[in-house]
Amino acid sequence: MQTIIEKANQEALEIIQNGQPTLIGLGIAGEVIPGMAKDLFLHAGPPISWERMSGPLRGGVMAGLMYEGLAETPEEAAEYAASGKLRFDPCHHHDAVGPMAGIVTSKMPVWIIENKTYGNRAYCTLNEGLGKVLRMGAYGPEVIERLNWMEKTLYPLLKETIEIHGPIDLKVMIAQALQMGDEVHNRNKAATSLLIREIASSILKTSFSNEDKIAVLEFLNSNDHTFLNLSMPAAKATLEPAGKVKHASIVYTMARNGTDFGIRVAALGDRWFTAPAEIIDGLYFPGFSMEDANPDVGDSCITETLGIGGFSMATAPAIVQFVGGTPKDAIRYTTSMYEITSEESKIYKLPPMNFRGAPTGIDIRKVIETQILPVINTGIAHKQAGVGQVGAGIVHPPMACFEQALEAYVNLLEDEGLLED
Repeated sequence: MQTIIEKANQEALEIIQNGQPTLIGLGIAGEVIPGMAKDLFLHAGPPISWERMSGPLRGGVMAGLMYEGLAETPEEAAEYAASGKLRFDPCHHHDAVGPMAGIVTSKMPVWIIENKTYGNRAYCTLNEGLGKVLRMGAYGPEVIERLNWMEKTLYPLLKETIEIHGPIDLKVMIAQALQMGDEVHNRNKAATSLLIREIASSILKTSFSNEDKIAVLEFLNSNDHTFLNLSMPAAKATLEPAGKVKHASIVYTMARNGTDFGIRVAALGDRWFTAPAEIIDGLYFPGFSMEDANPDVGDSCITETLGIGGFSMATAPAIVQFVGGTPKDAIRYTTSMYEITSEESKIYKLPPMNFRGAPTGIDIRKVIETQILPVINTGIAHKQAGVGQVGAGIVHPPMACFEQALEAYVNLLEDEGLLED
């Protein structure tokens, strides 16, 4: 039995190590995301109904309805969302990922990432920047105005830019950023700079006006989180093929919707194992406290699932100024993650760890055995719809997710008679 499990895990890890996430273009969600439709809203985390949605998720849905022209006011949007006219489904069920609330509607522009090794694709919206934004549950006029500009100006210009430039190897770019002080979840300063450097000349070659080119370059440059919406689908595209490996005890999805935290394990296919999402311990913006915080939300911990993000905090000591703690804490977090993973990344190297590879391949058995939970760094959204971000910090999944998954995993092995080997 042990041989079967280890062989399966090795196959899953080989798939993860060999993944080649590549930016190949941009498209409109309704035209490129599998199964996307006008009446379908995608969201972060495991499945959830409108009735159980947290404030940020509801706020994101309301903003999406106004952006799509299906409602004119927040009140109309809330009524529409509760009417049964909308369908809700996780981004992860449609080869997509979304930060924080993770709302994707049919006319939103998305990055298209292809895993060149295995041919699968992943999708993610473009990052809105900071302040009051849809992903944080805000829905005011400035949110809709920015989304419209992104659709009408940012998207077509970037689409033409990538067509001129050609595919971009995100694996190499992430590896470079990790050696420049990013962990590519909540710190993307180096990665965003590398992206702008890579595409700047192609932006200048587009057919758009100089005014639009300047506006796009300034928008990208003003938002260090620009690259987050590339690192997330890069991780998703890398991990997804591993989710098809029979008998592997490797986690290939971690996600949260602001109400539930969920994981998926390779051997157990598309089945979610969920428990209530935790409140985040972190630094709060002036005027806010933990009392204002919504429980953990977003698909962005797909980065940690791959071994970057919080798992690689040691390489990004400056991140503690955003999420709290000290540089020693960052090293301690990364060191502990080697205890629950199966390998070290062959390309994502961490200089402060003497260039050890990032901890790769979360094994549910090791989580239970060590009682060490994955570490995630994340933004904090206000629990009320419409407010937005109130801080950032550190959080862990509930242990119950891993306990349920391991129980189901053992049952699977028993059903197949493998525990008798």
